[in-house]
Amino acid sequence: MAERADGRRSWSVRVRILAAILAVAAIGLAVAGGTAYLVERAQTLQSLDDRLLDRVEAARTVVSAASGAVPSADPEPSEDVATAPETTDASISSTRAALDAIFRAVIPGGGESAVGIIDGVATVVPGVALDFRLDSDPAFVALATSEAASGDVRIGVAELSDRTVRFVAAPVDVADDSARGVYVAAIDQDAELRVIESTFQVYALVALATLATMAIVGWFVAGRLLRPLRTLRETASRITETESADRIPVSGHDDVSQLTSTVNGMLDRLAESSRGQRRLLDDVRHELKTPITIVRGHLELLDPGRADDVEATRALAIDELDRMAELVDALATLEEVSRDAITAAPVDVDALTRDVHAKVSVIPGHEWVLDAAASGIALLDRARLTQAWLQLADNAAKYAPAGTDIGVGSAVIGDELELWVRDRGPGIPDGFESRIFERFGRADTGNAQGFGLGLPIVQAIAHAHGGRVVVQSSPAGSRFALLIPLVLAGATERTLP
Repeated sequence: MAERADGRRSWSVRVRILAAILAVAAIGLAVAGGTAYLVERAQTLQSLDDRLLDRVEAARTVVSAASGAVPSADPEPSEDVATAPETTDASISSTRAALDAIFRAVIPGGGESAVGIIDGVATVVPGVALDFRLDSDPAFVALATSEAASGDVRIGVAELSDRTVRFVAAPVDVADDSARGVYVAAIDQDAELRVIESTFQVYALVALATLATMAIVGWFVAGRLLRPLRTLRETASRITETESADRIPVSGHDDVSQLTSTVNGMLDRLAESSRGQRRLLDDVRHELKTPITIVRGHLELLDPGRADDVEATRALAIDELDRMAELVDALATLEEVSRDAITAAPVDVDALTRDVHAKVSVIPGHEWVLDAAASGIALLDRARLTQAWLQLADNAAKYAPAGTDIGVGSAVIGDELELWVRDRGPGIPDGFESRIFERFGRADTGNAQGFGLGLPIVQAIAHAHGGRVVVQSSPAGSRFALLIPLVLAGATERTLP
């Protein structure tokens, strides 16, 4: 049993699954066995009735040769009745003689008995050894007599002192005799049904053994299938801020294994989110430390009596606060792009390219050239890609020599859409190609500007589209390109002619 959050104990999933399986199996076995037993029992009782009617038919055949001596209300015989040979004995002139003739010809078999009743008294019995006797039970004799009183052949069930019998009572009337005779044949019903009951006792034992085997096998199988869930619970309880690297081992390819992989992916995302939050806090603390120190220092040295000093300190504080606001906005943008999925929609690439060129053309100090514009429709996040493209153009404007040309353009290269910005600046120093895409990373060019968050934002936008940023740099200039796949998971159309 497992302990719930409220302190009470409950059955584990393993036990409940196994109990449900065993309950369904037990009900199925019981219904199947019970149905088979009832059908077999009904068929056996019908067989007993057919045998009893065969006895009546045999008795009718015996006495049919004598006129006026017939078992009245002759039942419709079954198709497989074994009729006794007819007798030509013409001496049957009384009910007693008719019953004697019947018992001489119709001999009870194993588990059977018979009796002849005349005027309510058991008078004639077979001359062979019987498994049980009917004439020694007055209550049975009275029952059989009353059953035959209507003149019809009647089948019934009677309880003797030591068994239950199924019997048939057939009236025997002779025209020249006023005595009322009854021929009674009986079969030990308990003995016949005992065979069925013993068979189903074996069935019950086999069913119990089957359930026990299912319980043993199911216990181990359920334990094996649920082991990843137990490992998941134990791993989740162990994971803390310093132990977030624990992952659940994956084995197999079933649904539980897929769940394990999903949970591992969730743990990876949670760990990455936690690392991102810590990195964000570290970055904010690092970058805000300098402006806060500057503002604090000037405020401490401020002479309230000097208007020029107050004005200078005010201007400096506002400038530093603007820088801090810009930093916070950049960090927020980076986290937003890294966390949220893009919102793709059909975009005219040619129109997007020309729109970006028109926007960057107002940046002074450079000649802005439209190198090329791809035509066609692609599924893109127009706002985010425009933001990334303008960031690349802004970087180029900052580092390229004044008066030089800067080109922007787009093209389809294979199955990718390329959006680029090229300049004629001094290039990126060797070894800094990857550093410039890190948060607050700057190339060591001696004139680094900004917080070092622009290119990380560009890279995050490219990754959100399933693409990447490619840099080609030399002392003659640099070329930054966004490479976006034209086929994106979930896109119904992303092709360019």
